[in-house]
Amino acid sequence: MTDAVHRKARNYRWEDVPELPYKEDERALFRSITRRVLFSHRHMQAELRYFELAPGGFSTLERHEHMHAVLVLRGHGRCLVGEEVKSIELHDLITVPPMTWHQFRAAGPEPLGFLCMVDARRDKPQLPSAAELARLRRSPEVAAFLDGEQDAR
Repeated sequence: MTDAVHRKARNYRWEDVPELPYKEDERALFRSITRRVLFSHRHMQAELRYFELAPGGFSTLERHEHMHAVLVLRGHGRCLVGEEVKSIELHDLITVPPMTWHQFRAAGPEPLGFLCMVDARRDKPQLPSAAELARLRRSPEVAAFLDGEQDAR
């Protein structure tokens, strides 16, 4: 028996890889985002996932004890990592250090799609408290990002 995997892809959809809800959370902390687990194996300590944000979509503002590595495969947008807002586009690599606030937002008329590599065993996301959110919002650039300004670019 072999553990080899070969999944054909067409239009950012892989054979035998179901589209999953981004999260199970009814608080509307995210919008128009899906995920697909492309690879996870009991002998590896990492998991490779594909996320896709529809135009105007965004991920949850959160932090974790684990690190992320994100590679943009489709579209463009912006991301918040710590207190920095960056424009992101095709083939950009973004790393998110442990315990760093982060959020991704799609911009423009096409979806933002990216690969995300994380620990296979990871901690639950932490949401900002009112005080932490106020601290982030002290930066006008971060506040504008969190309010979704300029997402249509």
